[in-house]
Amino acid sequence: MTRFIFITGGVVSSLGKGLASASLGALLQARGFKVRLRKLDPYINVDPGTMSPYQHGEVYVTDDGAETDLDLGHYERFTGVSARQSDNVTTGRIYSDVIAKERRGDYLGATIQVIPHVTDAIKNFVTSDLGDEDFVLCEIGGTVGDIEGLPFLEAIRQLRNDLGRDNTMYLHLTLVPYIPTAGELKTKPTQHSVKELLSVGIQPDILLCRADREIPEAERRKIALFCNVREEAVISALDVNTIYNVPLSYHNEGLDEQVCRHFKIDTPAPDLSRWNQISDTVTKPEGEVSIAIVGKYTGLRDAYKSLAEALDHGGIANNVEVGTQWVDSEIFETGDVLSHLEGIHGILVPGGFGERGSEGKIAAARFARERKIPYFGICFGMQMAVIEAARNMAGLNKAGSTEFGPCEHPVVGLMTEWLQGNDLQTREAGGNLGGTMRLGAYPCVLEKGTRVYDIYGSKDVSERHRHRYEVNTTYREALEKAGMKFSGMSPDGILPEIVEIPDHPWYVGVQFHPELKSRPFEPHPLFTSFIAGAIDQSRLV
Repeated sequence: MTRFIFITGGVVSSLGKGLASASLGALLQARGFKVRLRKLDPYINVDPGTMSPYQHGEVYVTDDGAETDLDLGHYERFTGVSARQSDNVTTGRIYSDVIAKERRGDYLGATIQVIPHVTDAIKNFVTSDLGDEDFVLCEIGGTVGDIEGLPFLEAIRQLRNDLGRDNTMYLHLTLVPYIPTAGELKTKPTQHSVKELLSVGIQPDILLCRADREIPEAERRKIALFCNVREEAVISALDVNTIYNVPLSYHNEGLDEQVCRHFKIDTPAPDLSRWNQISDTVTKPEGEVSIAIVGKYTGLRDAYKSLAEALDHGGIANNVEVGTQWVDSEIFETGDVLSHLEGIHGILVPGGFGERGSEGKIAAARFARERKIPYFGICFGMQMAVIEAARNMAGLNKAGSTEFGPCEHPVVGLMTEWLQGNDLQTREAGGNLGGTMRLGAYPCVLEKGTRVYDIYGSKDVSERHRHRYEVNTTYREALEKAGMKFSGMSPDGILPEIVEIPDHPWYVGVQFHPELKSRPFEPHPLFTSFIAGAIDQSRLV
């Protein structure tokens, strides 16, 4: 029978529940178990698709087109298990489903209440769409005590009764802060957090205590005594120098051993050889390259979480450290590009929406093209590269995107119809924003003899998308005559997927998001090649 582990967090947000869940999943995998990870998000949005990156960080997209929480990216990167629509749910989606059922009369005239109707919907989500998984790890977003999270906590409380104590476990991530003036770690926040959980009927089985230094035995005993857990189940979650050391650190502190003990499972020690190898590569690189990320959300690094990780994966594949310089694209709109990009070994312009900062991204693309610096344009970054090429290579001075308004040469525009498999997808300019983009995995056909064909080593690839506007193939002939090659297209030849400049050392734009499929053990080939190009550039600087 599948066992369920529920991960909650207390004291403060951003303690790292997502990484803790992903790391525990990786440790259980290393012991030979099959795992699945899920995220329950208490906010009332249906999904994070319409939320500002400054509010919620990046939107992680699955193969089947779900716009989800960025923690699902951690899950995929650490376990290699591809997430699905059924692995992330929000209060908004739960309530939408419950209200839809009420309108259809599915509840046969019953008065709809949080208990049992909403909690039943949550429980159904947790236990549905599973196969032969040994463990399902469910992370509950937010912090214990948040009013939005109460229905989720009540649902997982009920699930212990439904599934049995031997098939469920509660893991609570908390904070043990160090107070410099007192010169000691304080356990009281953890005690209060556990008390808050107890007030809704949940007794944690394991406490994972974040701290910036070792937690002395006396403090661990105190936490165990006041929080009613075994002393061995008080696990230190210490700060580490790279997130890829988190599974190793948690194993050394005994987390996976205590989980197995709780479930009365006797297994061999985990095989952590690949994690040790990744740790050695990350902590002992043979060189360094500097990559400038030119975007509009650079004030919050979580807005580009998967991107930063994919760059690190490219560094791992090339055994170098990747230093990132985050540059707000708007500063280039004054024309001052050189002072911010001097000495950079590669320029990456990521995805984004809206006109703000677009001219700065176009300037960065031109700088990279003219200075022969490796350039990687992703989604919006590809579109800005195409506009730059149209203006400065093809002579279409008034080229632009209809996303910003009418223009004389709309080299980027809204695609209103396309095929997804055998289904015709349609969009309207004035339609809803939520869930109406080209989302999820789409096939791409690469042209032989191009750079990207050599990078992938294959003609047919599949990549994840999240965008509403497309490059206009009406201008393909003019752009290719000017020197920009359309090297990847949709199978029907309608949607441009990849462009490149053949006579440039490394200049590639892609309409999809390759960072979403990169893993530390399987770095995405485009990032591996881009970092290799940056290494070549570093030898010239």
